[in-house]
Amino acid sequence: MWLDELPDNAIDPADRTPLHRQLSTLLRARITDGSLSAGSQLPTEADLQARFCISRSVVRQALLTLSAEGLIQRGRGRGSVVAPRGEHHRLVQRISGLSMQLSEVSTTVLSLGKESDPAAEATLGVSEVLAIRRLRSVDGEPIAVIHTWLPYEVASSLTVDDLTDMSLHATLRKRFDVSIVAGRRQVRGVAASTSLAESLGVDVGAPVLLLEGVSVDASGVPVESFRTWHRADRVVFDIDVMPGSDARSAAFEPAAGAGGGTGASGGDTGGGTSAGTSSSSDVSAGDDDLAGRMRRLSAELAEVSELLAQRS
Repeated sequence: MWLDELPDNAIDPADRTPLHRQLSTLLRARITDGSLSAGSQLPTEADLQARFCISRSVVRQALLTLSAEGLIQRGRGRGSVVAPRGEHHRLVQRISGLSMQLSEVSTTVLSLGKESDPAAEATLGVSEVLAIRRLRSVDGEPIAVIHTWLPYEVASSLTVDDLTDMSLHATLRKRFDVSIVAGRRQVRGVAASTSLAESLGVDVGAPVLLLEGVSVDASGVPVESFRTWHRADRVVFDIDVMPGSDARSAAFEPAAGAGGGTGASGGDTGGGTSAGTSSSSDVSAGDDDLAGRMRRLSAELAEVSELLAQRS
């Protein structure tokens, strides 16, 4: 049993941390890292008492903490088992966002207005951008914070009501005849900053999944730059794979002057850094190059869609 593999001082009476908190931390780590999967039986209270030389009240307090967090389920006659994980799955290769992929998603607009952001302006090839900050929740629990930048001249008339509990892409298509058809996405793990932790309901420094990218319309023109921070304990990124050449498409080569393609606001809301800006001539050349690659990418995606439709 994994319990026997732990060092003797895994629960240390000399540590100032309360014993019940040490035990709940130890068990929580085993659950969150997947060592104890959903449905797994936890050691009995008697086993935990004997292994760590602690009292039954300490064990029960630790288990009550984990139960309150939704990590375990307790029942008479069956002990404690790891609870099913409340995960929400997102296909990151799809253009559609969380509001279209998950049911019962609510959207709260945190801020909306014109903003000066040199990185986003360079990425979109415009002089003014509209910045949108939103919070996505499922069943009242926050799961993602989204920062989006749009060309101001395209979407300046957007309102909070337009975006509350609505899909941004659907709104752009309906109101402004702007259809997002392709883009580049990047995923990285970052630590939650103070303000991000407050918005998502996690601890400062907790791991979060950052999805960022640029989206283009049918002409290959960049129309959206975004960054989305997801709770790593609630959101899982799924990726579909299919047979194909190992050669990397030119459409996926980094764009000159794009700096990774996303804008970032200052302060501690991100857990990431802003992309550097380029000279005006470099940006112009980079935008032309990006548009060409995105058009090729759109064509490739259309071919893939047709192939999948033939197989279904």
